[in-house]
Amino acid sequence: MTLKKLSLSLQFGRFDGAAAHRAVLPRHKVTRWIRHALATDAEITVRIVGAEEGRQLNRDYRQRDYATNVLTFDYTQEPVVTADLVLCAPVVEREAREQNKSLQEHYAHLLVHGTLHAQGWDHETSAADADGMEAYETAILQELGFADPYAR
Repeated sequence: MTLKKLSLSLQFGRFDGAAAHRAVLPRHKVTRWIRHALATDAEITVRIVGAEEGRQLNRDYRQRDYATNVLTFDYTQEPVVTADLVLCAPVVEREAREQNKSLQEHYAHLLVHGTLHAQGWDHETSAADADGMEAYETAILQELGFADPYAR
């Protein structure tokens, strides 16, 4: 498999515990995880935020008044994917704990998930689309050395 080119901006907001999240998200790993999910070259910004910023973005852009694990803002899909992926650190941390995953493993899954959304994949359109997206995420994560994220 030929990996696609990726221009990555990795940002961390100010929130309690940010250093622990920064430690499990070294740039080279984030780049590797995203590149494995790309079908074309991309310019992606990844921003790790606290609960307040995550809630505000979800409320403002999706009209849902809670912080969610990952938000994908996709701008173009061709000729280059351009997108912002915003991950809410406290939500990711809580979900990882509930799913008995390492924090890094859950971040890898959500970054792959968000990257697929940026390329037009959608799991909310039908059960078949959800099944297809989950299967593709699983294949990508297993290629990266992670377990099936849905098998827990």
